[in-house]
Amino acid sequence: MKVLPFTIPVPFDRTVIIQDEVLPHFYSHLHRHAEIQLTWVREGEGTLIAGNNMHMFNSGEIFLLGANLPHLFKSDPSYFENDSKKTIHATTIFFNPCGKLASLFDLPEMKNISSFLGKLQNGFKVPAHKVSHLSKSINGMLHSDGIEQFTIFISLLKEMSETQGLETLSVDSYTKSLNDSEGMRIANIYNYIIQNYNKPLTLEDVAEQAFMTPHAFCRYFKKHTRHTLVTFLNKIRVNEACKMLTSGNFSGISEVAYTCGFNSITNFNRVFKSTTGRSPRSYAEQYVN
Repeated sequence: MKVLPFTIPVPFDRTVIIQDEVLPHFYSHLHRHAEIQLTWVREGEGTLIAGNNMHMFNSGEIFLLGANLPHLFKSDPSYFENDSKKTIHATTIFFNPCGKLASLFDLPEMKNISSFLGKLQNGFKVPAHKVSHLSKSINGMLHSDGIEQFTIFISLLKEMSETQGLETLSVDSYTKSLNDSEGMRIANIYNYIIQNYNKPLTLEDVAEQAFMTPHAFCRYFKKHTRHTLVTFLNKIRVNEACKMLTSGNFSGISEVAYTCGFNSITNFNRVFKSTTGRSPRSYAEQYVN
């Protein structure tokens, strides 16, 4: 399953690509590409994996993902049900500052923007108070062409570069340590865990997917993700539990625990609190309030 690297088709008459897609679900494999990606999730919810970190995403949020940052917008399981009528709607801008745009980003006038993109190579989530303004700019690019579209693009970059307090989506240096072969192996491991997190996965099960012994897999996985398998698996399960708790689509805490792959209520409560700082019940009640 070749998921890394991923090639963005570039029209001969474009240096900045913008795509507007309405699909049953997001692209379901971890991947990376040379282009920086700015995605406005107009409709959809799930978990964003960026490098070795996970973040929940919802409709109306905007994310920037750096060049060659392995990522995956994982749609909620409900999108994959046989009778699902759900769709996602996303508008995405792709651009490569090292390609045709290299000479532009070398200009003195672009110094601040170039520095901004370099510092936040591992991506960030646009703060809520900036979403309304930036989404109008993205929409403006979508419905324009030529020099008008490019002018809006430059203004969009300037607006983002002046935003304070941005937090990166992934740890620094992660992408630099991952070559294509290792990236494809990690992608296969991620995809296997993501598709089977609600089952009683064992270290042996996952190590087998990587064609490694359990001992060798533990060292390899920790080196490339900075997580143990148990920690990573628990983060995925807690993310899914958070989404269930805030959706209200559950009959009790025990249903959430077992649906998300935990083998006991006690273990679920302990892991959930250590991850979020609150008990599952408190988390749900605080969201409602």
